[in-house]
Amino acid sequence: MKGTAMKVRYLHTMVRVKDLERSMAFYELLGLKETRRIDNEKGRFTLVFMAPEGQEDCPVELTYNWDGDDALPSDSRHFGHLAYRVENIYEMCQKLMDAGVTINRPPRDGHMAFVRSPDNISIELLQEGTLEPAEPWASMENTGHW
Repeated sequence: MKGTAMKVRYLHTMVRVKDLERSMAFYELLGLKETRRIDNEKGRFTLVFMAPEGQEDCPVELTYNWDGDDALPSDSRHFGHLAYRVENIYEMCQKLMDAGVTINRPPRDGHMAFVRSPDNISIELLQEGTLEPAEPWASMENTGHW
């Protein structure tokens, strides 16, 4: 039907996780909170929906298979990335580094950084507004791939 627009509504992004607690802790570092959980005994999986406060309608769904998940690719680059806007990219990156998270693409420009979740999901962090480039970030090299 040419010319007819169908309404769609964003629901969520799903990522498979190997260690539910470790993955939840990572997303909590980003400021996400659990908004809903489904434990499915018959299917032997748990779904945990996490979103930033006030944005519960835009969650990431963490899918955890109780019996393991050998189908998980070793590198999730085919997925792309999740993106979150942050109030202060330097403070967020420092918080993540202090928790042992590698900053794969530092915010050299004061605007954009990339990190990886425990399940190798690429996460883009974008600065709200503009920050001037600052050290140690401005001269920090990339680590791994993002």
